Amino acid sequence: MSPDELVYLGVLAASIPVGFLFRYLSKYAKPWQALYAGPPVKQGAALLLGLSITIATCQIHALHSLVTVIGTWIIIKSTWRSAPALSLGWTFLYLLFFRLVTWVGLPAPTPFANAIQLLLTLKMVSLANEVHSYHLEKKKEVSSFSKSPVIGGLSKEPSLYDILSYSYCYVGIMTGPFFRFQTFMDWLGQPSPLALPAVVPCLQRLKLVPVYGALFLAVNSVFPLSYVRTDDFLDRNFFFRLFYMTAVFFVFRMRFYAAWCGAEGGCISAGLGCYPEAAMSKPGGGPTVSYSPDPNAAVPYDFKTIQNIDCYNTDFCVKVRHGMRYWNMTVQWWLHHYIYPNSPFKAYTLRAGWTMFISAYWHGLHPGYYLSFLTIPLCIAAESAMEASVRSRLGPGGQSAFDWVHWFLKMRAYDYMCMGFVLLKAGDTVHYWTSIYFIIHVIAVGCIVFGRLARGSKRGEKRGEKEEGKVEEVGSKEKPKEDIRAKQD
Repeated sequence: MSPDELVYLGVLAASIPVGFLFRYLSKYAKPWQALYAGPPVKQGAALLLGLSITIATCQIHALHSLVTVIGTWIIIKSTWRSAPALSLGWTFLYLLFFRLVTWVGLPAPTPFANAIQLLLTLKMVSLANEVHSYHLEKKKEVSSFSKSPVIGGLSKEPSLYDILSYSYCYVGIMTGPFFRFQTFMDWLGQPSPLALPAVVPCLQRLKLVPVYGALFLAVNSVFPLSYVRTDDFLDRNFFFRLFYMTAVFFVFRMRFYAAWCGAEGGCISAGLGCYPEAAMSKPGGGPTVSYSPDPNAAVPYDFKTIQNIDCYNTDFCVKVRHGMRYWNMTVQWWLHHYIYPNSPFKAYTLRAGWTMFISAYWHGLHPGYYLSFLTIPLCIAAESAMEASVRSRLGPGGQSAFDWVHWFLKMRAYDYMCMGFVLLKAGDTVHYWTSIYFIIHVIAVGCIVFGRLARGSKRGEKRGEKEEGKVEEVGSKEKPKEDIRAKQD
């Protein structure tokens, strides 16, 4: 493991016991809070710890995140009506500057500054949308003289201190998951954090982390990514080169499974994102229905709001489009709510392509990101074509066999796209894809062509059946005339 990875691991590991301490902080700070009319002690402590981590790991580069926060605050205070669009433009343009700072003679940011900047971009865009919704609902209340039934909405416009606290909250500051401002405020306002589930769900989420970590280290040592860039790799046979992407994607998954499950453990220990199951929370978004827990009954809780990975469904869901739902789930929620609806296209595949392009830009400027993410819409179009032309014609047994083949190809497609994500450079990515003859692109295009031809033949059959039906109908109408003539003769 690299020194940077060890720092990430240290921050993740420390966040779990610190989270439990924050639950006790809420309890023992209440007497002091009664005498002190300022912001909650829990809020200040989370901000102080988060700022300490940011300054310690980013040093002077922490100013990038501060400029982003202040800029967003100015936008929100100046024009809440245009805040969603302006905040998106501001944060994404600053991301471009952040990645090109060396062009103007500034030092390159650290990897930790990059991680914080990525998550902060999501938070600031989400915050602007929440404030925009708050003002819209407030206007509706004034005009209708009734309180709006909006779920998970703000009760007041956040101050600069609130925004800074949300931006630099220590929970998930470098590793995620993403959470909304309202989720943060709900966490600060928990009346009895010690009464909420903690140890059991935390251990449940962390139990497989050592397994993921061990598998990551073991397989990575046998199949290092650097070997793909060597001339010796091309001398190996085709099936070895093809299998190598499966091993690389396995290492990639184990690394993020361990990291994201650990990050979720830090949220669970602190109680962040804990809501009653009746609230039907969504990863990233929080509660989706109103809930009123019965004070006399035991209330089951969950932490779905901060769930960032569904390891089982990531591996065993059938479709490419479903695979995205279970990977980096809080970011997928953000993309689905703030990018996908505002796409300039109407067709699903094109809107998915636009969303994947924005996702690639958010990740970075490396060509490998774009080569990988923009392959996803092609795969989605291919599976849609095959489902419409082949699966729909099969019986239950045939559909089950189709789904197994579909799952196998979905995993190989993600293996293939992962290579661009980790190799980063266009030359390295194309070099590897060339060594396996662009097999996934070929299969995807072949499926699309086959699907259209099959659907065309199916339409032809239906037209033929309709024409035969019309001929029979005309014949049946003419037959009585012939019978009448025969009788007259």
